[in-house]
Amino acid sequence: MLTTIQNALKTKEIRMKLLYVLMALIVVRVGCNIPIPGVNSRVMEELFASNQSLGFLDVMTGGSFSRMSIFALNITPYITASIIFQLLTIAIPRLEEMQKDGEDGRKKINEYTRYLSIALAIIEGVAMIIGFRNQELFVDGGYTSMIVAVAALTAGAAFLMWLGEQITEKGVGNGISIILLINIVARIPSDLANLYDTYIKGALDNSNVTNAIVATVIILGVIIAMFVFIVFLQDGERRIPVQYAKKIQGRKVTGGQSSHIPLKVNTAGVIPVIFASSMMSLPVVIASFAGIQPATGPNATIFQKFLTLCSQSEWFKMGSWGEFKYTLGVVIYIALIIFFAYFYTSVTFNPLEISNNMKKQGGFIPGIRPGKPTTEYLTTVLNSIILIGAIGMIIVCVLPIFFSGAFGADVSFSGTSLIIVVGVVIETLKQLESLVIVRHYKGFLGN
Repeated sequence: MLTTIQNALKTKEIRMKLLYVLMALIVVRVGCNIPIPGVNSRVMEELFASNQSLGFLDVMTGGSFSRMSIFALNITPYITASIIFQLLTIAIPRLEEMQKDGEDGRKKINEYTRYLSIALAIIEGVAMIIGFRNQELFVDGGYTSMIVAVAALTAGAAFLMWLGEQITEKGVGNGISIILLINIVARIPSDLANLYDTYIKGALDNSNVTNAIVATVIILGVIIAMFVFIVFLQDGERRIPVQYAKKIQGRKVTGGQSSHIPLKVNTAGVIPVIFASSMMSLPVVIASFAGIQPATGPNATIFQKFLTLCSQSEWFKMGSWGEFKYTLGVVIYIALIIFFAYFYTSVTFNPLEISNNMKKQGGFIPGIRPGKPTTEYLTTVLNSIILIGAIGMIIVCVLPIFFSGAFGADVSFSGTSLIIVVGVVIETLKQLESLVIVRHYKGFLGN
């Protein structure tokens, strides 16, 4: 990794690309701190302090949601639109044909994705402003402030979408992913400071150096272990060997090569976790718009108890068995992750199509007959891999929630954000490595 970065920094062209990315990310972070005109940001801070279930949204937006800045929607409309079109491509033959048309078809789909992103940004902005209006969010309660706020949110989301595409074109890696990465990383220093104040500073103030050292070792050990585990989870793959039969074309013999089909262990990536987290937090977010908070007391309504069941901040609280029962919500969360892992993989990966393509090219899996047996074999292997990947994602996602509930480790980053950070860093390093290799090839050919 360090060698890749050093080689990249030695090349002027790549240095300029990295500088462009750095300047773009500075613009993103500055925009995350510019509030929408006419908004009382203190109301949002108090709301987020009283409702920790909204923390997932704040992490994905780099804190701009709690500040109600012009980038409060961040790139979530674009990500949602991309996922929708990815699913529609499988369901609508016309879109599937456009995707197979090559670069022109993909450009057309990207254009439709941008239009849908703007529409989603307007819808989300209107829903957010109407919902938070009841919380006395605006200094001026007139409709002008609401219109300005919706326009600012939509413009902010559109600008980030454009900036992400510019980073992709003129920088390194996927610009949308890099913007998401910087927003998540921006919250990590404050989370580490909270951990220090909670577990280390208190022990040092009481002159208990031993407890401070033990707490430091445990915190660093857990963080490093999770990052290492995620790296193995992201890079892990099952390679299916493929042998191609020899063909005689004229006087030449072609084929006979050996290859493989790489099946990633974490086939669906972070999408199942995002879907599961969104579904669990959606009732809490909608209820917060109406001023309804999760509650567990005897006077709490059934709906408030249901919100507590959905709230991750209430899971693994072991102060009493009455509170422990709300940890049953984590069972629903785990079931949703497994379901979406299988669902998303089944939509994006088609074993029948892979089998047919292999058969047309004269390829076969050793020991497996072409056609239906190959499809069944790929399906069986894929199902086992999906389960392993889903279990890995569950471990990564549930562990921070467990420490937060059982030990009061108040951190905003979750397993979802950690998976995104590691995945984007790995992909960016691979992009840098490919740029360095291409640059060396150009230099060699130039000589």
